Amino acid sequence: MTTFILRRIFSSLPVLLGILFVTFALGRVIPGDPCRAILGEKATDKICDEFISRHGLDKPIATQFAVYVGEIVRGDLGVSLKYGKPVTDLIVERLPTTVELSLAAMVFSIVIGIPLGIISAVRHNSIIDVGTMLVANIGVSMPVFWLGLMLAYVFALLLKGTPFQLPPSGRLTPGLSIPAFYEAWGWQIPPAGFITSLLTFFSRLNLLNAILTWRWDVFADALKHLALPAMAVGTIPLAIIARMTRSSMLEVLGQDYVRTARAKGLPRVEVVLKHALRNALLPLVTIIGLSLGSFLGGAVLTETIFGLSGVGRVLYDAITARDYGVVQSFTVVIAVFFVILNLIVDISYVYLDPRVRLD
Repeated sequence: MTTFILRRIFSSLPVLLGILFVTFALGRVIPGDPCRAILGEKATDKICDEFISRHGLDKPIATQFAVYVGEIVRGDLGVSLKYGKPVTDLIVERLPTTVELSLAAMVFSIVIGIPLGIISAVRHNSIIDVGTMLVANIGVSMPVFWLGLMLAYVFALLLKGTPFQLPPSGRLTPGLSIPAFYEAWGWQIPPAGFITSLLTFFSRLNLLNAILTWRWDVFADALKHLALPAMAVGTIPLAIIARMTRSSMLEVLGQDYVRTARAKGLPRVEVVLKHALRNALLPLVTIIGLSLGSFLGGAVLTETIFGLSGVGRVLYDAITARDYGVVQSFTVVIAVFFVILNLIVDISYVYLDPRVRLD
């Protein structure tokens, strides 16, 4: 197992390096001047020359790339041209919002999508099957930005004053605050460093921080604020998971060992959940892993609609301002998440199907 993990990590390094180089090169060949994009059109040539020289943008692209890779190896992601602060601080500040939204959307997709797929497969060609697949097809076809607006309109306006009302924006109700869990526990941590950044990152996950500090009022409030964006982001994966579950279950339910289990008189629930579902999960694990990774890079519209200050918004602003360091660093972080998720998916195959070996 250890050898397999190390081999996969080393084999992923060229992929990460290639992604970094492509992002680095494309950012610099796209038309636009980072000086005037950040300082405005009234910036003089002298000011722009000093700006470009100060940030090393006057050097050849190959030299800039070599310097940047060296900084990443040392753990330095550079300084944002637009915000004037370390990119690491931006990641710690913005990434938790996107991670929390992605995980909530994936839980929503799995909890509803897999049961719908199972029911549809067990009731094959019935009204339930047809209705479920019709809803799934509609879910795949709905644009996220339209669905987000409709959810906000229904749950924030039409259902206002009812128990089903949900907040249309933000992460917490204004005025409601919560200390970081390490502060509530009385931990003394250094003002800067990797451990401090890591603890700060986890403390910005509102649901996790509320659980660790036993603030269930904050947990309930954060969950309400997360419900609408999670439904908007998770609807398309939900439909895909439901259709994939149905397809996999139909294939497995026709196998000989399933018919044998039925012939032995086992309860129908046990045959479906214990004998069929486990073998149908292999393709689902891949879909779930890829969907979770794609959320981290595709939440621009959702975060804008629901007023969430996550990766999507800061990436949009960075691309507009030609803030190369921010774009490159967030791209690398998202790519690392993809690599880790693919590794987890590969390892999970061994536990789902003992016939798979990590050779």
